[in-house]
Amino acid sequence: MLPQLLAVVGEFTPVVEAVPPDAALADVSGARRYFGRDATGIAALIRVRALALYGVDCVIGAGPGPMLARMAARDAAPGVTRVVPGSPDAVAEFLDGRPVAELPGVGRAGARTLCEYGLDTVGRVAAAPLSTLQRLVGARAGRELYDRAHGVDRTRVAPNAVTRSLAVERPFPRDELDPHRHRRALLSGAEELGVRLRGDAQVCRSLTLTVRYADRSVTTRTRALPEPTAHAAALTAAAYRMYEALGLQRARVRALALRAEGLAPAALAARQLTFDPADEKARRIEAVADRAREKFGPGAIVPGALAGGPGPRSSSRPRLDRRRAAGPAPDPAGPAPDPHGTNSTSPSRPPAVL
Repeated sequence: MLPQLLAVVGEFTPVVEAVPPDAALADVSGARRYFGRDATGIAALIRVRALALYGVDCVIGAGPGPMLARMAARDAAPGVTRVVPGSPDAVAEFLDGRPVAELPGVGRAGARTLCEYGLDTVGRVAAAPLSTLQRLVGARAGRELYDRAHGVDRTRVAPNAVTRSLAVERPFPRDELDPHRHRRALLSGAEELGVRLRGDAQVCRSLTLTVRYADRSVTTRTRALPEPTAHAAALTAAAYRMYEALGLQRARVRALALRAEGLAPAALAARQLTFDPADEKARRIEAVADRAREKFGPGAIVPGALAGGPGPRSSSRPRLDRRRAAGPAPDPAGPAPDPHGTNSTSPSRPPAVL
């Protein structure tokens, strides 16, 4: 639903930046005078239109800059707009007691270092001397940390950023603890990303994993790929490595999202030859599977690990499966096993498995 919701926001301001898989930033400074409303009033109009047109209740945060708007949105509840006033006192009050890890650019290692020195809240970081922060995290990072702790945000909304990335999300029907289901969700998302990238004749340079937990907290990790690729196996391997590096133990996961970034035309991308027969065979099979999906529908061929059993839901709207209009319903017993290990695909048979 993200493209449709971006169109709704675009009716109020042309300065809209997509933040896949489910968020957007909008600069409404020029829209306030035109509509005669403040940020809260514009947010109410956006929420009403999204709810009326698509049945989606948005969570909206507003602030004097993108950083504060993002942080406010994380605090907001559905149906309520969380607003951070632009006055310095209001910004300081909003930031004062928050964990330092909530500041953009502060990862787990940086937060651990700051907490070891007692700088565990944004207010304490703001009260620390700039020279102290620079000694702890570095000159440039210390300056940025100091500014952000004081509410100084130099970033701007970059419109039309949706073309630079592709994203998929796999929400679970209930908060999921099983790591095997987490990996199935990552495999499903990486396969869909690969199909979409190859369909658009594009490759990506990096992959971002977003884990959304039961308490609405979020963990995000980004990994640069060894080479630009649209190969599903490479995307899946990168997603698995990021997931394993998180070391989640009995984590209640509500959704997993993957975002392919740094998109570029596939015709201009260089690929290192491996002379590996298995890799070349996998790529040829992938090309054949893409042609089968184009002819018979996106579910015509799926990885063997995704065949059978309930899986995570896809956030993408399902496309029409052409098999529905051809022939009788599939046989519940399934097709006879093929001695070569794969099942041929026809309009009246279940999906083939690779």
